Amino acid sequence: MAARDYGQYSGITRALELVGERWALLIIRDLLVGPRRYGELAAGLPRIPSNILAARLKELQAAGVIRRAPRSRVIVYELTPYGRELEPVVLALGAWGFKALDDPRDEQVITPDSMTMDLRTAFRPQVALELPATAYAARLGAAELLIRVDGSSLDVKRGAGPADLAFAFEAGAGVRRLLSGELAPDHAITTGAVEILRGRGDLLERFARTFHLAA
Repeated sequence: MAARDYGQYSGITRALELVGERWALLIIRDLLVGPRRYGELAAGLPRIPSNILAARLKELQAAGVIRRAPRSRVIVYELTPYGRELEPVVLALGAWGFKALDDPRDEQVITPDSMTMDLRTAFRPQVALELPATAYAARLGAAELLIRVDGSSLDVKRGAGPADLAFAFEAGAGVRRLLSGELAPDHAITTGAVEILRGRGDLLERFARTFHLAA
């Protein structure tokens, strides 16, 4: 039985009974990036109480959305094929929520997994197909990511990438306005909203064309 029973018969109702409890979709969001140990999930959701995290994992397992799996002598949580079907739902929900975002407040964090999923949401493969393959090292809030775009293929990994990478930049509060097109890349650089750490500034314009979300 679901933790919450709405007493209605419909697909949306059943979906909410399975993944609508608080924190559940954020756990799924992070597992869409990749399998995670319990401690990694807790670190990526710093405000989640440990008893709630344990309860949500148990409920999602019972629903067949996630499973526990042994990996290199440790246990990780990963999405089942049924759980991975939620990816387009999560991406669409992220695009919808982006429209209501303001700049991040001081107490709000940007995690590598949350930013990875935001980049997947903003990725425009049809635009990327017309641009040269590019690798970006991006520091977004506290998250450091290596972003590789090759045609319609997007690969995002944690870390700053190799030291000889051609282009690296840092964007804090300006990342939302850059992705929405509210802040033009050249203006973002001149105002300091985005700092070019390495490489040609015109590559930021390529990044902004490749990743875009309507505000």
